[in-house]
Amino acid sequence: MSLINYVTQIQFDFGAIRLLRSECERVGVRRPMIVTDKGIRVAGIIDQVLGALASDDEVPMYDGTPPNPNERAVREAVAVFVENDCDGVIAVGGGSSIDLAKGVAVCATHDGPLQSFAVIEGGATRITSATAPVIAIPTTAGTGSEVGRGAILILDDGRKVGVISPFVVPRAAICDPNLTMGLPAALTAATGMDAIAHCVETFMSPAFNPAADGIALDGLWRAWRHIERATSHPDDKIARMNMMSASMEGALAFQKGLGCVHSLSHSLGGINPRLHHGTLNAIFLPAVIDFNRSAPTVEQEGKLDRLAQAMGLGDTSSVGTSIREMTRRLGLPTTLSDIGVTRDMFAAIVQGALKDHSHKTNPRVASERDYEHLLEASF
Repeated sequence: MSLINYVTQIQFDFGAIRLLRSECERVGVRRPMIVTDKGIRVAGIIDQVLGALASDDEVPMYDGTPPNPNERAVREAVAVFVENDCDGVIAVGGGSSIDLAKGVAVCATHDGPLQSFAVIEGGATRITSATAPVIAIPTTAGTGSEVGRGAILILDDGRKVGVISPFVVPRAAICDPNLTMGLPAALTAATGMDAIAHCVETFMSPAFNPAADGIALDGLWRAWRHIERATSHPDDKIARMNMMSASMEGALAFQKGLGCVHSLSHSLGGINPRLHHGTLNAIFLPAVIDFNRSAPTVEQEGKLDRLAQAMGLGDTSSVGTSIREMTRRLGLPTTLSDIGVTRDMFAAIVQGALKDHSHKTNPRVASERDYEHLLEASF
C-alpha cells in the first residue's frame, strides 16, 4: 500500500476501495452524496462503493453525468445535494463524473451560477474553503482528475471552461486498479492517450517545477510501456496498475500548466461534446510538439531529449511521429478528418483556443495564425 501526500492524500492499491468509509471519516464527510453515471451503476461498481461505505442510511445519488459534464447536470446534482442536506461528494467514474462532482462541491456551497467560477471569468478568487469535500474514486486511467485542482465543464452558452482552485482538489483519492479491469479496449486506449498527453504537455510547459517534471517523466515512462498491453489484455493487472499510476502522475504534474493541445481540445470539445477528450489530445499532440521545438525553455532544458529517453526512442525527431503511430496501433483516429471535423469549423476552434486557460502556459505563445497551422497539421 502506497500512501502519497503531494497535492492530496492518495490511497493506491488493488482493493483500496475498502478504505472508503475511513477516508470519509478522516475528511469529516458524514452525509455523502454519490456522483456517477449510469454505465458505472450497470457495471456493479456502485454496489462495491455502497458496500465499502457500509452506511445504515440510504445514500443519495446522481447518476446522470454526461460524457462531457455540463452546467445543466451541475444544477441537477446540486439540487440532490441540497435536498438531502449532504456535506460531501463521493465521485465514482472517469474524469466526467469527478469533474461534475467538483462543480457540485463549488456550486452547492457558493452563491452564483457555474459561469461565475470559471477561470476565464475571474472565478478562481470566488472559490473559498466553504467548498464541500470531494472523495474521488476513478474507474478509468486518463484524466487524473482525482488529484487535479480543476474541473472542465461546459457552460450553458457552449463554452468549455476550467473551474480551478486549490479548494477544488479532492480531499482524498482512492485509486483501485481493480475498478479499471472491465474498461473496454477503445476507452482504455483513449483515456490512456489522455494520460500520455498530460505527462508530455505539462513537462513541456515553461513553468519552473522540477518535482512536477520528474513526476511527468515517470508517468510517461509507465504509460508508454503499458498502454498497448492494457488495451489488448484488459485483465493484465500490472498494465492496469501502471496506467492508473501514469494517469494520476499526469494530473499531479499538470499543476504547472498545460498548453496548446488542451486549449485546442477544450475548444473543439465544447463545439462538439460527443468527441472524446483523450482522442482529441492524441490527435493534436504531434503537431504541438513540433510547434514547441523552438521554444527557449524546450531547447535550453533539452526537453525533447528527455521525452525521447522516457519513451525509449533513439532521437528527438521521432517523438511526434511515434505518438501518432502509437495512436494508430491502438485503433484510435489520428486526424481531425477521421472524426468528422471540417475546415469550416477552424475559425470557431481557434477563437475558443485563444480564450482557454491552457493557452497561456504553452512554451511558445500561439497566435491565431499558429492555431490555424496546428489545425491544418492535425487535419
